[in-house]
Amino acid sequence: MNITKWLKRLHILYLLRRHPIPFDLWEAVIHKATLLHGLSSVEKARLRELATLFLHRKTITGAHGLQVTDEMAVIIAAQATLPILELGLCYYDGWVEVILYPGAFRVTHDNIDPNGLILREAHTLSGESWLRGPVILSWEDVEHDLHTPYPGHNVVVHEFAHKLDMLNGRANGMPPLHPRMEIREWVKALSSAY
Repeated sequence: MNITKWLKRLHILYLLRRHPIPFDLWEAVIHKATLLHGLSSVEKARLRELATLFLHRKTITGAHGLQVTDEMAVIIAAQATLPILELGLCYYDGWVEVILYPGAFRVTHDNIDPNGLILREAHTLSGESWLRGPVILSWEDVEHDLHTPYPGHNVVVHEFAHKLDMLNGRANGMPPLHPRMEIREWVKALSSAY
């Protein structure tokens, strides 16, 4: 093992031992997040480690006066790291911030129609992921998903799935796959799950 990898591993161990998410806070978040109830004890422990490291690598910033509490940050981190539970935090490299709005937020995008005209369109969103930028979330929608889960819908998991999808440079529904995973098998599994 080269010295850089060894130092990185040492730093990770230091963070996990010295600055873990407090157990009481973690248990409160697990209790609130119905999405996490089906995980085994081992998976919950691994998720806690990933969430701890996520909180040390990413900044969660409140917008429009929203004060982000420790519990809010852990709720975001726990759900954000669920899609990478078996992959590792390196899948979220290349960006550093989660922006949390109190509620749905309005964005304006310019789109070009088939005739070449630029159309300015405004949308109200509960979440958005930027290719090399932040993940933006509505806290109201995050809370709603905690208390009133709807099968197949979770704004945090949805936006972080976009981050995984964009690892190949664009959001096209085809994230990079493990070297041992065949595209045909992945498409079949995704199609049946969808």
